[in-house]
Amino acid sequence: MGRRLDLIAATAGVLLVTAAVLIGRAIQDADGSLFVHWPPLLASWYPHTGPGTPAAVVVAAAVVAYGPVLADRLPWRGLLATAWAASLGWIFSLAMIDGWERGIAERLTTKHEYLRVISRFDDIGAALRGFDTHILIGPPGNWPAHVAGHPPGATLTFVLLDRIGLGGGGWAGVWCIVLGGSAVVAALITVRALADEHLARRAAPFLVLAPMAVWTGASADAWFSAVAAWSVALLALAATRRTTRPGRAVAAALASGLLYGLTCYLSYGLTLIALLLLAVLLLARTARPLPLLLLGALVVPVAFTLAGFNWWEAYRLLVERYYQGAGGIRPYAYWVWGNLAATTIAAGLATVAGLRRAAAGAPSAVRAVRTGTTCAPQRLSLLAVAAFLALLVADLSGMSKAETERIWQPFVLWLLPAAALLPPSARRGWLTAQAVVALLVNHLLWTGW
Repeated sequence: MGRRLDLIAATAGVLLVTAAVLIGRAIQDADGSLFVHWPPLLASWYPHTGPGTPAAVVVAAAVVAYGPVLADRLPWRGLLATAWAASLGWIFSLAMIDGWERGIAERLTTKHEYLRVISRFDDIGAALRGFDTHILIGPPGNWPAHVAGHPPGATLTFVLLDRIGLGGGGWAGVWCIVLGGSAVVAALITVRALADEHLARRAAPFLVLAPMAVWTGASADAWFSAVAAWSVALLALAATRRTTRPGRAVAAALASGLLYGLTCYLSYGLTLIALLLLAVLLLARTARPLPLLLLGALVVPVAFTLAGFNWWEAYRLLVERYYQGAGGIRPYAYWVWGNLAATTIAAGLATVAGLRRAAAGAPSAVRAVRTGTTCAPQRLSLLAVAAFLALLVADLSGMSKAETERIWQPFVLWLLPAAALLPPSARRGWLTAQAVVALLVNHLLWTGW
């Protein structure tokens, strides 16, 4: 019965995507209000192959054939290293389907991107003090869309890379891919700490072969996702004391807070990662790391505030700019569910089926949390449900209309381990479904942002 329900959930995901494509196409053809060429994705129809095609097929086949066995047998540290390497292979090969220039080196140099304003940060202090004045559309010198749409920590990442001699789109793309790939390691560490090692091992191939890797290479949101993921992982270690010395638990809690503060200055919407941090504390049944977490979380906000950047005022102006542009035109009635269709593509059908199992077990898991009798699958279920709730809040806010296949990577990451709840005998079939989605998207569409 469970397997039948898994297939029904996956079929519902396919129907959701189909409806989003057909209805979205009708709306876009009628009035152009969606501002995407292949709804629900920001993409255009562009069947093609490229240098990365053979490598992507080989990586996918290798993970499907050997991933589950290696995940079960490798030593834990060896699994973490292998998962990161395999994730990088998957992300790089998918990106290289579009070629080095179009797939990686030019991604962060387009008119909407961060590298277009590097020269305007020669005086970083002055740029931060005047950042708010360039957010709105209209005044001369307004920031490109992605610069205006994020706190200055996002742009400063690439400014600092340029300062240390790693300037240009190639280095920026590699930075985002390599660091973005490390989010898989953070997720495995978290699942092991909060649930158990067995489920972490079962989740590993699904974390590696995620369709969202299409948008990890080379997107700044992959970098944001990694920072947020390591914040969650370090808090999980601190809360469960999965460290060899008490002092390391203290350092982990402080570092978690530091990274969460940085996360908030990379993307306004990622303040919602707080819901995942709260879930970690609830699942670990402790508030012990909370003071240290909060202390660490103050560091980055205080530094930016002293430097002259007002986060709250910038966000107010961003909301105004959002409704000056496409965000104010794109119909909420479509995107409030169209976003979920885009997320279905990025997460894959195995994740949809796994999330179905997580949601089904959530009520009993909540009751078990109250009594302190949760089992590992219940704790994993609640972690995935918490991520989905954070995603829903972002969706209902109306500040995420389109491009969520890229923007929501930090939330989708925590949905992927739910596939570990699927039957072991079905793992290769579900992994194949994941790979097929990613390969079809990257070969049939030209994805952009």
